[in-house]
Amino acid sequence: MWTADEIARLCYEHYGSRLPKQGKPEPNREWTLLAAVVKIQPTADQACDRSDGPVQVTKEVVSMGTGTKCIGQSKMRKSGDILNDSHAEVIARRSFQRYLLHQLHLAAALKEDSIFLPGSQRGLWKLRPDLLFVFFSSHTPCGDASIIPMLEFEDQPCCPVSRDWASNPSVETSDNLEAPEDKRKCEDPESPVTKKMRLEPRTPGGTAHRQSFGSQERGPNPPNVSSSNLTAEELASVTGMTPSGAQVVDVYRTGAKCVPGEAGDSGQPGAAYHRVGLLRVKPGRGDRTRSMSCSDKLARWNILGCQGALLMHFLEEPIYLSAVVIGKCPYSQEAMQRALIRRCQNVSALPEGFGVQEVKIQQSDLLFEQSRRAVQTRKADSPGRLVPCGAAISWSAVPEQPLDVTANGFPQGTTKKGIGRLQASLLIRISRAASNKPERSSIEACWANDLEPLAVHQALPTCTAPSHIWKQQLVSSS
Repeated sequence: MWTADEIARLCYEHYGSRLPKQGKPEPNREWTLLAAVVKIQPTADQACDRSDGPVQVTKEVVSMGTGTKCIGQSKMRKSGDILNDSHAEVIARRSFQRYLLHQLHLAAALKEDSIFLPGSQRGLWKLRPDLLFVFFSSHTPCGDASIIPMLEFEDQPCCPVSRDWASNPSVETSDNLEAPEDKRKCEDPESPVTKKMRLEPRTPGGTAHRQSFGSQERGPNPPNVSSSNLTAEELASVTGMTPSGAQVVDVYRTGAKCVPGEAGDSGQPGAAYHRVGLLRVKPGRGDRTRSMSCSDKLARWNILGCQGALLMHFLEEPIYLSAVVIGKCPYSQEAMQRALIRRCQNVSALPEGFGVQEVKIQQSDLLFEQSRRAVQTRKADSPGRLVPCGAAISWSAVPEQPLDVTANGFPQGTTKKGIGRLQASLLIRISRAASNKPERSSIEACWANDLEPLAVHQALPTCTAPSHIWKQQLVSSS
């Protein structure tokens, strides 16, 4: 039907051919992250053919986003006219909602090419049964999915760790990591342990390319650690020994911080630094953010759907992702399963039609050409510091104004004097177009009236109750 490499290649080609130069990283100086939603649909011939052969499908990118930034809480605005979270995954999902809204408008106008069909209830719509959506990200989501162990003899990252070792509480552990003397060595930036954590793997040609915890890039061998059978105490640490005798000396660090007021990381050196399965907020430069990590948001979408509260007013059932594909980067299949599915199993009391989905998770071997690792490899020993791109690109498969390029939460080029004006607002553009039309459909009117003064989650508090339920239960179960 499709493979992870096919999804990644399609997204990379779309990024290169459909997105403009504006908003993309400056060559050999900046890097960025990419995410997209791909629509999978059987071909017209396949729909009529009932043979038992392989299913032939068409694949289409319907939304795409790039970005690495998130504003601090001091820059948030009550008017809701600033984009708080510009991570690629969030931008792609926001663009996907634009696509869904456009398709819903086509359905209401009785257009045959819409992805929606009339539901069993009057005024409600449902997704065509032969369609599915795959979410692609060029990197592991920040937060819980990024907490991946490293072995002592590896540079970065480590080789696979078996499921049996990870779930065996009787496995031998090392006390040296917790000894005061070794703790001081780990905290000393010039110590051998710390230097080991910052080793630069070299290619056969001898070229070094640096990897860091924050960049979330990966080498050829992904670690594979399971925590589904561990107790709360065992979840607090991933340290131990593999069957081959290799010691887990550290974990890939996530910059995402634990939710204030809830359980936190131990902060101990080495593999015990993080606790897994916790809700986290994205890091900020000196100013803490109030945006949940991408791991948490993907988990939320896997329970509540990707459509959002506003569109749910017009849908008979939520729209879920069928699969998540991750590009070449630091990766753990078990960490992804834990972050998106397993830690949410205790969430209950949801409205009818909502629930934790067994989303398919795969990884591609294709590297994003403007990822941190790829740019570092090309840059080699060139002078100058490599920095994340400050701009974010939002693209949606809609006919009118499909593109948005933003920086610091506002359209790129917005001046201080322009902040607060309509032109500086990052609302879904169809709401502005609808507000200029003398005759508007009920969908457009609802979108424009509800979205302009407030963010979506504030506009319809009655529809966001499921979100409150799942977050509360996820915190208590962690």
